[in-house]
Amino acid sequence: MKFLRPALLACLVVTSAFAAQPARDHLVVLISVDGLASYFHDDPKANLPTIRKLAAEGARAERMRASTPTVTWPNHTTLVTGVPPGKHGVLNNSYWDRAKGASVPLIPDPLFNKEEIVKVPTIYDVAKAAGLKTGAIIWPASRGAKTLDWQVPDCFSNSLWTAHSTPSLLAEFRAAKIPYERQEEWCKAPGGGIPRDRMYAQMAAHVITKHRPNVMLLHLVEVDHVNHQKGPRSPESYAAVAFADELVKEVLDAANAAFPGKHTFIVASDHGFMPYQQQIQANVLFKQEGLIKVEGTKVVERKAWALGQFVYVLDQPRRAELVKSLAAKLRAVEGVESVVEEKDFAKIGLVTQDADPRMPNLVINPKQGYSNSDTVAGELLVTPKSENTKGAHGHDPAHPLMHASFVAWGAGIKKGTVVKDIRNLDVAPTMARLLGLEMKNVDGRVLTELLAPAKR
Repeated sequence: MKFLRPALLACLVVTSAFAAQPARDHLVVLISVDGLASYFHDDPKANLPTIRKLAAEGARAERMRASTPTVTWPNHTTLVTGVPPGKHGVLNNSYWDRAKGASVPLIPDPLFNKEEIVKVPTIYDVAKAAGLKTGAIIWPASRGAKTLDWQVPDCFSNSLWTAHSTPSLLAEFRAAKIPYERQEEWCKAPGGGIPRDRMYAQMAAHVITKHRPNVMLLHLVEVDHVNHQKGPRSPESYAAVAFADELVKEVLDAANAAFPGKHTFIVASDHGFMPYQQQIQANVLFKQEGLIKVEGTKVVERKAWALGQFVYVLDQPRRAELVKSLAAKLRAVEGVESVVEEKDFAKIGLVTQDADPRMPNLVINPKQGYSNSDTVAGELLVTPKSENTKGAHGHDPAHPLMHASFVAWGAGIKKGTVVKDIRNLDVAPTMARLLGLEMKNVDGRVLTELLAPAKR
């Protein structure tokens, strides 16, 4: 599934570079705290001294709108490309392969390298083409990227982790006693998120200190993990948020030492978080409609299938009929806020199945208090209300609880700036401007209202 040959990608990257002199002595760091909803910033229970200090001394958006679907891999790719999933090609955390009749996971261990799934240039592609140095630690959809000078991929298994990390980095980590060989162990352990997030921050600080990149991307995962298990704003959630803030400070200290006065720090997230007690089981509806057949516990036939927010109509001769009828039936299910039909996909940054066979035909947005489930077991369209609150994303990005975080601080940022609304599409073109570059053919804009006047 190779979308861009390396030569074509290089051509696209070069033509997207700005003619001005790139900032070779400047560092721009983008840290994604996965699942850090915007509401945490104003929550007095959230202990965020570093991030709040960066916001007070720099700039902050009250709300950053995520992309549909509001899940990790598509939104991390939007952050670094400036275009929505329908254009960059990373459509979900997994997708349904219509030809194979199977789900294709992108996490936890991706099957594809970056050039096979990302259709457009990233900020690190543009920076590398301009002669700048680039690094990334577990950034989604970046495995095997030829334009990352130093990278550790977003993989769970030690075999993929070591096969696709920059070889010289692993030797350096070993010498620095950064325990990279424990990645798989910590990914599988119930409490493994804390030591692995600490390890990721140490890796980023090491790359900044030793190699002085111009672009550094870092993905922290523990907030997302805990919010899913215990619910956002639970005691465990607040502890994870405070821990993430500590790690941000660790990387910030490294940047301050390596690039004094010549670095810009951005702390963002991929999506917000919704507490829920009930789940919508769309596949049970499809089973009741005769579109899914089950023998025992095995699904033996699918004419429609729900995968997260996405609904795939697999009976092509009846596609138009089923899209219309299933949309109506889903809208009548308790807990469904809205259903977007493929005729309206362009409005939410997606393309249709005709443009990309990996695309669904419907998108389900649950109401607050609900999430989507892929299960086909039983006969309940909606699960009973649980006494235990968990957390989810995969809702309408317009919902206030789905809004992501954005803070920018340092060189080139106007101090004390607060804006109400931005989009995650705007992050990559703004990073490019800070580096003296330009990203062309993007849907986002440069956040000029956050930028300090250029020094003359």
